[in-house]
Amino acid sequence: MNTTMYESFDASTITDDMLQEAATLFSSNYGVWGPEASKYIPFAKAGRPVRMTKDRLRTQCLPRGADCMYAKVTVDGHLAGNVFACRWTYNEQTVCWITQLVVDRNYRQRGLAMGLLSQVKRNTDKVYGIASSHPAACLAAGKALGRGLSSISLNFIKDHAAEIMASSPIDYISGAKLHGSLFNPDVTDNTISSVDTGFHVDHTEPDEALQCVRQEGDWLLGDLVDGCEF
Repeated sequence: MNTTMYESFDASTITDDMLQEAATLFSSNYGVWGPEASKYIPFAKAGRPVRMTKDRLRTQCLPRGADCMYAKVTVDGHLAGNVFACRWTYNEQTVCWITQLVVDRNYRQRGLAMGLLSQVKRNTDKVYGIASSHPAACLAAGKALGRGLSSISLNFIKDHAAEIMASSPIDYISGAKLHGSLFNPDVTDNTISSVDTGFHVDHTEPDEALQCVRQEGDWLLGDLVDGCEF
């Protein structure tokens, strides 16, 4: 019988060893660079794994002075997944943004992502956000943090997403640009609600997953183009 254990940590208690462990998990399980990545990111090579370092992880997910936290899940002592979250205030409401969510591919489809997201959830949170190229992450966030992805308000996203992201202490979020017909009716690439983060990861696996999701029910966010995330 497998022993599953969840643990959560405030930013002040996150050690370099934890970040190194998290960076290794990311590098081994996140995905590979897309075919156009080298045009935008000099060190990125198509088909090669997207790598993470503990220092980059701290900079991207734990900005100094921000209200951040980390949760991890182990299965029989093995790190099976983790999540980073960051909070800030928008219009006197608390925003909780999932800055990173990774589950070891050998432990997927066991509900671990939802369990991790539940670890970072607080009753005072009023708005939740995530930017991910994988529909499974979006679905897990919708279920764990709300009432499911089908219940999200596209009107709220249209009216508030730009200001919420601009107020983020996370650089890659505050500097990202919204993309899709929800924000610009002239967009004709079948995207609805996505964000251009300049993260040119390969979309082969996410696209395959998206096809399965669409067969099972409604998908509100549209397609995904290179360099963007849902």
